[in-house]
Amino acid sequence: MILQPLVPVDGALPGPVLTEIAALYATNHAFFELSGDFPAPDRITVEQVAASLADELAHDGAEVLMARSAGRLVGLAATLAHPPRPASGDPAAEDQDPDQDPWIGLLLIDATAHREGYGRELAALVEDRFRTAGRTGVRLAVLDNNPKALAFWQAQGYQPVRKAVDRELGRPCTVLRKALAPGQP
Repeated sequence: MILQPLVPVDGALPGPVLTEIAALYATNHAFFELSGDFPAPDRITVEQVAASLADELAHDGAEVLMARSAGRLVGLAATLAHPPRPASGDPAAEDQDPDQDPWIGLLLIDATAHREGYGRELAALVEDRFRTAGRTGVRLAVLDNNPKALAFWQAQGYQPVRKAVDRELGRPCTVLRKALAPGQP
């Protein structure tokens, strides 16, 4: 698997890549039904994906990484080099991240390739990028209505650290953290 950063060209995301990413998103309508990120999860459009990715990339230190295997787009990860701002009304507001861990904001695998190891591999590659950058931990938030995702991340060694609400839509979630020891997978 190789990772390719998604980079705007002349301020816009390339059309063919957007079409490819929109197809990846469309395979995950069950996740998007849980998340509520799109109004019609079974009809996600290229324009909606472009807007979503632009929102992701607008954050300071954000990166969107496309994961390819044998040339095929099999996954995508959105990361933040710095902790996201707390959601307004989050009672746990500023704890919160005394180590200033980076975050995985989204890890999405083509649903037709679930359970083939791509999620584990992509998560490990993202962790390796942070480890190489000298980071000592990584965090993410899992929506409380997504027990499969919680089980996946815990199987990767992530431990729950607190309950929170997500910063975009105020949905209840669990924040997890994984320590990144140098030289350790």
